[in-house]
Amino acid sequence: MSHTRAVNAEPGRRYDAIIVGAGFSGLYQLHMLRDRLGLDVRLLEAGDGVGGTWYWNRYPGARCDSESYYYCYTFSDELQDQWQWSERYPDHNEIRRYLNHVADRLELRPNIQLGTRVTQATYDDLKNSWLVSTGNGQRFEAQFLVTAVGCLSTANVPSIPGLETFAGEHYHTGRWPDNGVVFEGKRVGLIGTGSTGIQAAPVIAEQAGKLTVFQRTANYSVPARNGPVDQSFRDWATTNREAIRAKSRSSVNGHPFDVSDRSALEVSDEEREQAYQAAWERGGLRFRATFKDLLTDEAANETASQFIREKIHNIVKDPATAEKLTPRDHLYATKRPPIDTHYFETFNRDNVELVDIKATPIVEIVPEGIRTSDAFIPLDVIVFATGFDALTGPLLALNIEGRGGLQLKDAWAHGPRTYLGLQSPGFPNLFTITGPGSPSVLTNMPIAIEQHVEWITRCIAEMRNRGATRIEPTPTAAEKWVQHVNETAQATLLPMASSSWYLGANVPGKPRVFMPYAGGMARYEKICGEVAGKGYEGFLIS
Repeated sequence: MSHTRAVNAEPGRRYDAIIVGAGFSGLYQLHMLRDRLGLDVRLLEAGDGVGGTWYWNRYPGARCDSESYYYCYTFSDELQDQWQWSERYPDHNEIRRYLNHVADRLELRPNIQLGTRVTQATYDDLKNSWLVSTGNGQRFEAQFLVTAVGCLSTANVPSIPGLETFAGEHYHTGRWPDNGVVFEGKRVGLIGTGSTGIQAAPVIAEQAGKLTVFQRTANYSVPARNGPVDQSFRDWATTNREAIRAKSRSSVNGHPFDVSDRSALEVSDEEREQAYQAAWERGGLRFRATFKDLLTDEAANETASQFIREKIHNIVKDPATAEKLTPRDHLYATKRPPIDTHYFETFNRDNVELVDIKATPIVEIVPEGIRTSDAFIPLDVIVFATGFDALTGPLLALNIEGRGGLQLKDAWAHGPRTYLGLQSPGFPNLFTITGPGSPSVLTNMPIAIEQHVEWITRCIAEMRNRGATRIEPTPTAAEKWVQHVNETAQATLLPMASSSWYLGANVPGKPRVFMPYAGGMARYEKICGEVAGKGYEGFLIS
């Protein structure tokens, strides 16, 4: 992997645009602004390699939950022809190799500066410029600032009393050491059973002497059915490339598969059971598409939820453990729906134990392990699979200050205020790729990213054609959009899961606001197109 180090840039150098983050979003935005618009662009990346979220997520079992044939860029046939995925769901290593391949093929590295963490970004009204400061003392200036920091990149480590006294090793899954962690023969505590914990537990269990899983909220999960991609499937994906892309763009969730047009309540019990069983055997996120009303009708969803609950009880041999693992406080897919490889089966192993920390909370961490309200668990390693300060956390970490000294953290104190998830009032020329208020985490990310990057690129191109130098949304447009985001969420069952990170519920003190846009990818893209078509209605351009 070749590295572009921080010394390549002059302090205070002015660019047309600064991009923050070298994952899927940042690489494509760099390509579009530099190669399509001919702008002078600098991309700043905190990590020592490209990959974004996938640069940091190297924990055991880390892999994508969208299928590889559409978890990739679709803007270039050439890029798609040059790359072949090996598995149905690529792991973190393969995704990093892919993004490095893209950086090399598009010759992006000369514009990328690695090992450079942005610590502050301040808008200068007089200069109409963003002044960007980094952790290594450098300063940059640019007319446009584009954040490509991802939705799930700010690690959320819970503050448990005594963590600093722990004599063993502790890690967060979102900040995993490059050289891995040795679990052989060790007593490991895994805290968290969201998507990450569900991926990590089976792999750690195979290596560790003893694994204790600390669960706050039981989760639904469907088998991934991962496996190698064969040549006939590759040929099919290549032949149907345009149709796959079109279907992704026109679907509700950015995935290129059809949602059934049947209600779960209009078929016989036998038919419904057969449909769920077929979806369970096929595996993956497509389980959500078994019936059209699983995310809009409580009674319909209960049929899917109950099917999975019964599966858990069939798989897990100990009835008490099975019941602890069975979610009863929320409905299927109202939180992010994980997919897994032998997660529930892992609890049949002799070296795995489950602790329900709703029933017996963690009281403290001591040098030798974890003390709950009713037991002491000796540990050598603690793994925090406690997720991220999602959607807003990565943006607030940049310490962004807009017009008149307005801090983003203050502007968003009661929840994010954006227009289309792309811009916020008071922050001219700041674009947020997959920002809160866009479909982002509710969709297949590369499709959402391509749509955002293309919209931003078109917007900047049109500004330049007009001779305009600044753009920001009106407060009224943002208020109406926030209201629309809330209305679309309320039309679904999604806000019902009170412990969901979609609502910020995993971070103490964070406002409880439903952050992603739940109105569907196709509807969102149509709205964005209409706004641009009406001369950027709702934006102030000067």
